[in-house]
Amino acid sequence: MSGYVLHDYYRSSASYRVRIALNLKGVDYTRHDVSLLDGSQRTPEHLARSAQGFVPVLELPGGRMLVQSLAIIDWLDAAHPEPPLTPADALARADAMARALVVACDIHPLNNLRVLKDLKHRFGADDAARDDWYRHWVAEGLAALEAMAGDGRFLGGDAPDVSDVCLVPQLYNARRYKLDLAPYPRLTAIDAAMQALPPVSAAHPDAVAPN
Repeated sequence: MSGYVLHDYYRSSASYRVRIALNLKGVDYTRHDVSLLDGSQRTPEHLARSAQGFVPVLELPGGRMLVQSLAIIDWLDAAHPEPPLTPADALARADAMARALVVACDIHPLNNLRVLKDLKHRFGADDAARDDWYRHWVAEGLAALEAMAGDGRFLGGDAPDVSDVCLVPQLYNARRYKLDLAPYPRLTAIDAAMQALPPVSAAHPDAVAPN
């Protein structure tokens, strides 16, 4: 056992990314569930792990805490190089990170649970308005990502990279919010190829949901 502990929430997109990365690299870890619905992320115990009160947090042996999903994945690539999730070639690396950031910086923050709660509680949005907001920003980002996808089996070619790791959780959430994915045939094909990989399917929220 590696001694790693992943503090996460099963439906958190960012946590889902890190589970996929850990599994693809064959890194052993244990999970500690931090429920975002009951406010566990705001407890003093969790704030000591993450000053923002976010998940995921990867706890290393000795107590060192790593936060922010893409930073964790970048560390994993350095500490556990095989298989690489960020290309060695500088241009290919820039392309992979650009695709990943479409999800992690342009789609996900606008649809984070705390934003959706604020839309309801501070601005009076009902469930239908909230869901329309969600679908709008996901559709805008996925349209760009569809255009950025290459011709290979995965977003960047013949092997998964960090952008594929970000894509899978985003499409999971898109389906939860009933977004029509027909306009994104490349993305849905890539998602299917990812889901066919046992390390990826093992990271699915249904596979790790609390009993």
